[in-house]
Amino acid sequence: MQNLFRYFSCCLGCLLICSFPANSKKILAEKKEISQEVALKWAKITLNFINRQPNKSPTFISRTLAYTGITMYESVVHSSTKYQSITQELNGLGKLPMPASGKIYDWETVLNAGQSKIVRLLWQPLKTEYGRYTIVMLDSLEKAILNERKSVVKDTAIISRSINYGKDIAESIYQWSMTDGGHEMNFKSFDPAYKYPQGTNYWVPPIGGQSPVLMPLHPYWGKNRSFIKADAELPVVPILPVSDDTTSAYFRQFKEVYIIQKNLTQEQKEIANWWGDDPAFTTAPPGHSYHLASIILKNKNADLVVAAMTFAKVGIACADAFINCWRNKYTYHSERPKAYIQRNIDKKFVQYWPEPPFPAFPSGHSTQMSATAEVLISVFGDKVSFVDDTHQGRPKDVVRNVDYKSRNFERISQIAEECGISRLYGGIHTMQDNDVGLVEGKKIGKNINQIKWKK
Repeated sequence: MQNLFRYFSCCLGCLLICSFPANSKKILAEKKEISQEVALKWAKITLNFINRQPNKSPTFISRTLAYTGITMYESVVHSSTKYQSITQELNGLGKLPMPASGKIYDWETVLNAGQSKIVRLLWQPLKTEYGRYTIVMLDSLEKAILNERKSVVKDTAIISRSINYGKDIAESIYQWSMTDGGHEMNFKSFDPAYKYPQGTNYWVPPIGGQSPVLMPLHPYWGKNRSFIKADAELPVVPILPVSDDTTSAYFRQFKEVYIIQKNLTQEQKEIANWWGDDPAFTTAPPGHSYHLASIILKNKNADLVVAAMTFAKVGIACADAFINCWRNKYTYHSERPKAYIQRNIDKKFVQYWPEPPFPAFPSGHSTQMSATAEVLISVFGDKVSFVDDTHQGRPKDVVRNVDYKSRNFERISQIAEECGISRLYGGIHTMQDNDVGLVEGKKIGKNINQIKWKK
């Protein structure tokens, strides 16, 4: 355990050293545009913290990033003359604490206190022995930012008031989160009592897949409360009629996967690996999306409120995308390509990427990345050049002979397109799964964009 603690302390030193800008000597008054640096630091440490948690899934990560992003936005929105609180437009939230009238707040301190508290509350790391050692990551960043703010804002009353306000926002949002259906479901990821529909063409947990647990992941997640009411009203989408007939459209979907798998190029393998985002080793697709928001924000040098709004939008997009997607997945229980192809085309077929522990239709990757792209475009426009370095530094996948090399994009919409097609290259989705996911994700993103973020 001592070695583990030293490991995290060393990692923190690398993350925090030289992290504060040299020109940060500025007193913050109400309504003044503020640097995004503190928001970016918290986004980074949050993903590092999540990646080290023992109990994580794409579903639960998406939920926590939504509440974390909303907390960030609501913590600082009242510093702005352009943007406004969205509490009345979020499903079941209601009013949050307000800053005291006529009082000055240091908004970076508010955000710092709020982020530190909401991440701890949502993940409850003290419930696991491993988690108790990862909490040092949050402690170190919170203390470093607070000390820096104290060196700038000399009035201890402002600092104290700001800390209390940030914590109050986080506590209120956490209380709201407890009633959504996903509370502490990181400790209940799999359901051994779930009853599958009977029939040849229905999905069952795969042997030798991504998870060693032969149970479905969060089969009732689709019943959770969505963040945006309009997202809860999206209907279950139609699926192609199931058929083993070789002349059917359904058969052609799987035949396409089979042909692609037999002729995978090195570039296609690299794309499949890059967007794999296995939660056992990464922060899953939602963490990838959250990091992409950080990359684009850095490139655009946004202010604090715009950064917070961006993280809130992306968090909500991922969370509602997974709720919507899971509602469809566990309506149809559609099978993955491997089972269908082995039964109808090639008994010895093995797909490139390991199969995840939930049904196929529609693709969760496609749905959440499409929603993410839509909300990012609403902030920055589509024509944005950036480098996705999410997996830079990961060891080579020796088994598949694939290096993790950063990917370049000229438009934000390209991340949804590439993420979607990556699942076809992985052999775990048909084009129908991806196409429907992209369409549904865009609907979710548009619903989020229609919220009245500006005054």
